Amino acid sequence: MRDVIGWTGQVLSWLVILGVVAVLAVAVVIPRLAGAAPYTVLTGSMRPDYPPGTLVVVKPVAIEDIAVGDVITYQLESGKAAVVTHRVTEVSARLDGETVLTTQGDANDSEDPDGVEEVQVRGRLWYAVPWLGHVNTALSGRQRQTAVWGVSALLIGYAAYMFVGSLRDRRGRRKGPEDEQPQLHEQPPQEEPPTPAPQAPPAASLPVPALVAGGVAISILLLAYIRRRGRRST
Repeated sequence: MRDVIGWTGQVLSWLVILGVVAVLAVAVVIPRLAGAAPYTVLTGSMRPDYPPGTLVVVKPVAIEDIAVGDVITYQLESGKAAVVTHRVTEVSARLDGETVLTTQGDANDSEDPDGVEEVQVRGRLWYAVPWLGHVNTALSGRQRQTAVWGVSALLIGYAAYMFVGSLRDRRGRRKGPEDEQPQLHEQPPQEEPPTPAPQAPPAASLPVPALVAGGVAISILLLAYIRRRGRRST
């Protein structure tokens, strides 16, 4: 029964770690490393592919590389915070040679009334994750930073707990009765039991989840530190 509980605990630990890693990766780490930006779809104009609550991650791209059918995120007005994520339906050029994009929501019946200039484009869709946008909307920038540090601390604490438990298990096995030498001279030679094959250490002595948790936490903290130094140097 104890082995089943231990195995179940390890499985749950792996699921929690992988879940946290996946969320942080798609919503924070990958966008920052790639110079991309996450946004949340707030309306139903891009249904059914990108319903409200979808997290869309866009990468900066030159307007010459944008084609009809691409999904882009752009500012409604240049320099303003409000943005929209719609699909490009036409790429044209004005008389002055500047490229203008015509966009439309997948669920809308008509194109957007105003063309999109290069200065308004925040990026082209890189990937999208359903529902994760709700988390992105619920947390402010400071709260997201706090969450990153909090998750890192929890992962480091979990790694330390696993390592301490592993050390205790190893010390317990060294002091166990199975390490004592059998008294072979007290038994007739023909009745000597076969020498048992050496047993591999149990999984508890190899805390792979702890290694993963510690590595993830250190990577997150390094990324946060590098990002902060980058902001100070600009």
